[in-house]
Amino acid sequence: MTFLAPLGRALQLCLVSYVAVAVLYTTQYVVLVPTVRVLYSLLTTSVLGSEGRSSVPDSLGKSYGLSPRSSDTHSAVTLGNEILSNLNWPEGLSSDELLYWPSSTLSATLGMNHSGFTPILEETFLSKAFSQSMHPTRIIPYYYKASGSVDPDDVTITTLVTSNRFKVFKQLVENYQGPISATVHIPFPLHVSSATLDSNHPSIIALRSLNSLYHSSPHFSTHVDVHLALSPFATVARSGSGSALDVEPGEGEGGRQFNVWRNVARLFARSEFVLMLDVDFAVCTDWRGAVRAALKMTDAKQPSDQASAELGAYSLGSNATLGISDVAEQLRTGKIALVVPAFEYAKQDDGLDQRTFPRSKEDLLRLVRTSPPTITSFHASWAPGHNSTDYTRYYSLLPDSGEVYKVTHYQNAYEPYVITSKRVTWCDERFTGYGGNKAACLFEMYLSGVSFYVLADHFLIHQSHKYEEEARREERKYNRKLYADFKEEACLRYIERHVHAVTLHTPAGVIVQDECKKIKNVARIAAQLVGG
Repeated sequence: MTFLAPLGRALQLCLVSYVAVAVLYTTQYVVLVPTVRVLYSLLTTSVLGSEGRSSVPDSLGKSYGLSPRSSDTHSAVTLGNEILSNLNWPEGLSSDELLYWPSSTLSATLGMNHSGFTPILEETFLSKAFSQSMHPTRIIPYYYKASGSVDPDDVTITTLVTSNRFKVFKQLVENYQGPISATVHIPFPLHVSSATLDSNHPSIIALRSLNSLYHSSPHFSTHVDVHLALSPFATVARSGSGSALDVEPGEGEGGRQFNVWRNVARLFARSEFVLMLDVDFAVCTDWRGAVRAALKMTDAKQPSDQASAELGAYSLGSNATLGISDVAEQLRTGKIALVVPAFEYAKQDDGLDQRTFPRSKEDLLRLVRTSPPTITSFHASWAPGHNSTDYTRYYSLLPDSGEVYKVTHYQNAYEPYVITSKRVTWCDERFTGYGGNKAACLFEMYLSGVSFYVLADHFLIHQSHKYEEEARREERKYNRKLYADFKEEACLRYIERHVHAVTLHTPAGVIVQDECKKIKNVARIAAQLVGG
């Protein structure tokens, strides 16, 4: 029986070890984790302002612990396959991150702010924010976040970038030297991590190239916020190896979710005003300074002066010109959009080097008036896209006039590059690929009551590049039908809205009626709604 004593002691040791492990496990998940969460909630509650609203610091937002998130250039520069693999990228990024929402000002004032900040999973928030995107599409906000502060009254360029546009992206960043919010699309396969991909896989190459790009100029880390859009739809996301930089991402398979990417860039822009711009345009004049100065003037005006200026802008005839400061208050409230006229070189080879582009309206006009013209309006062969800008009138106004004029002949294919408040309507995310996507953004903006005013002193010039014509033809064929359906839906929504609000007689209601009567399938239903 003596052999049972050691066996008993061994069993005792196993039992004690099991109990110890169980206690540690229970302590961690039943005591420590809830305690940390309670303390964290108390900490977040303590940052409430005097009115109960939160000015949540960055530390209460989200931090993935991934080097690209950091403003530390040295740590980010080391990003490579090893770090990506160790973090099981991208699965380890944001699956359990929380965003925190405060109670309303009223509930806090009434002493009802018992719960402090309410958490919501970031993944849940983003899935709702971009619910119309093709799934699965994964959005990673602020993959790189700029270190520079942003004035709320500044103008952030919002743009979308694919890996074959990195070169012009850098030129835009170095030329603008102001806030930029860019959505970068990275094709990435489903159900894999970077550790399982070959080092020559296009997705890994694209990530490495993005990292090198971001650290190639100090203007990136100072001014540019980069948000990733990961999707498995492009062919390069499924290929075994090769260069992602040599392939047009998307290839007609739903990878080019332009409106989703536009919405991402605008949502996470850190100023109240944005310019929706394609990455391959050169910023040639200081429209940013002009807009900021005009907005600053509105801050100095009395409320009565602002009301008079707003009324004056709407009461003047269609041929009147105004100063930009006359419409700045409407820009602030989301009632107007400022058009920056777009141009391109008549010969593609002349438009390859941004350093040769004109930088003043006087120089631009000289090139427009050569015979034959060296520079023309953007996509002049497709008149509906930009002709509502009224280039003839633009040319007639003297340089440095400081004037703006209203777009009076809007048509539903109009797709200019516009400066707006972030609060205007969002882009419909059903559009993928070329054709109709930006026009849909502007069409709904117009139906919502936004007027377009052209900046008479300013312009943008397209940098020449080859177009993927075959893909564009196929995608435009699909989007032509989608845009027709979208216009009908939008018209019915806005007519019904004005009928219920009894605002059909207002300028905004009349615009909706006039525009929607042009659509054959809507005219009869619209007449019934208006008549009712």
